[in-house]
Amino acid sequence: MYDNGQGVPQDYKEAIKWYRLAADQGDASAQFNLALMYRKGEGVPQDYKETIKWCRLAADQGNASAQLNLGSMYRKGEGVPQDYKETIKWYRLAADQGHANAQFNLALMYYKGQGVLQDHKMAHMLFNIATSNGNENARKNRGIIAKGMTPEAINEAQDMARKWIAEHQ
Repeated sequence: MYDNGQGVPQDYKEAIKWYRLAADQGDASAQFNLALMYRKGEGVPQDYKETIKWCRLAADQGNASAQLNLGSMYRKGEGVPQDYKETIKWYRLAADQGHANAQFNLALMYYKGQGVLQDHKMAHMLFNIATSNGNENARKNRGIIAKGMTPEAINEAQDMARKWIAEHQ
């Protein structure tokens, strides 16, 4: 145990107890935190089955961080079979809620053509959106992808991003 910076000794077993109480009552944040603890093996043995269980419960309630993490687990095949279609589904749900890392990851999927048809215009659009939401890696990747695009395609991607942002704010 050590001080967690809030004047309270860090105690994973105590955290698990309280997260489980809240998670069992349907609290999506507690479910997601419990999933993270199982994923990292903090206070409990590392267990992807439990990670998936709690992460899915939180994701199904609309927790964008849980949706992002579930998408990442499907992308990597951690505790579930690798499935890019499921990855896209979960990344899109989180991205639609404004989660910048989900927008960035979804852009990468379009850039690489994983789970979707390769679409650099869509990738550029998503990198634009993620950049506007504070993801600095998206800014860099947007510049890289733009080098292989026509000025017209870049303008279209920027227009698409503006429309998306207007519809989702």
